[in-house]
Order: sequence, then structure tokens, then C-alpha cells
Amino acid sequence: MKSEGAKRGLNKGLGIADFLLRLGAIITALAAAATMGTSDETLPFFTQFFQFEAGYDDLPTFIFFVIAMALVGGYLVLSLPFSVVTIFRPYAVAPRLLIFILDTVALTLTTAAGGAAAAVVYLAHNGNSSTNWLPICQQFGDFCQNVSGAVVASFVTVVVFMMLILLSGFALKRR
Repeated sequence: MKSEGAKRGLNKGLGIADFLLRLGAIITALAAAATMGTSDETLPFFTQFFQFEAGYDDLPTFIFFVIAMALVGGYLVLSLPFSVVTIFRPYAVAPRLLIFILDTVALTLTTAAGGAAAAVVYLAHNGNSSTNWLPICQQFGDFCQNVSGAVVASFVTVVVFMMLILLSGFALKRR
């Protein structure tokens, strides 16, 4: 039978792991939003007066992605104090339950934004011959690299959220 101190130490360790995972998720979520938000490329065509431009704000899906990832990053920053509470009060159920529920909502939003953006990035790389959409990544290589990197960062955020939810569920189950 485990002693009370060992249980408290494990719960405190779960709180520390939660805090560190949140810091990692903040970095990846805000990096995804910033990378997508700053992705644009201009190609001159014959003259300087006639140019082709690709930017994230040309597609509503990418705008949704930037807003969603910024919201998720903001939520993660605001959830840090609750995570700290779980370190110093490892048996407090209310903060753990609150961040468990809100993490699930944030996971859903992050997955939706990443999945929608991934579909558009796929079309940018491969096109669609049935609808005569040509791939644009041969012309706008830097733009495609930036948006692809942002999508990858969003899916890293999704994985971190899954670990946070599992961690919170495990901590709640131990009550």
C-alpha cells in the first residue's frame, strides 16, 4: 500500500508535467499562428506593375486557422495559473476538471483548424485535375513551405493536447 506522501508526490509530478506540456503547446500553437499569419509571397510577372501574390488572407480556411490557433494559444496562456494550482494543490479536483473540459474544447478547435488547413495545403501541393485546379507550390515555394510548417505545428499541438487530456484524466481517476 502506497503511503500518502508517495501519492502526493505522484500527483505533484503530474501537475508539473501538465505545466511543462502547456508551455510546449503554447510555443507550437503560437508558432503555427505566426507562421501562417506571416506567410505571403509575391512573384513578378513581366513587369513590376503586374504581379501574382499568395497570402494566407486569400483563403478563408487559412484565416480561420490563424484565428483558431491564436485563440488556442491565448487559452493555453490563461490556463497556466490553473496548471500551477494543480502543482501546489494536487488533490484539488475543480481546477483539474475545468482544464480537462476546456482542453477537450481546445483540442477540437485545433484539430478542426489543422485538418481544414491540411486539405488546402494538399490542394496547393497537388492540385485537383477534376476541377482544373493547378498546384501552386511550384511557383510559390516559400509560401507553401510556410503554410505546410504551420499545419505540422498545429498537429504537434494536437498531440500535446491529447497527452494533456490523458494526463488530466489519469489525475482525476486517482481521486
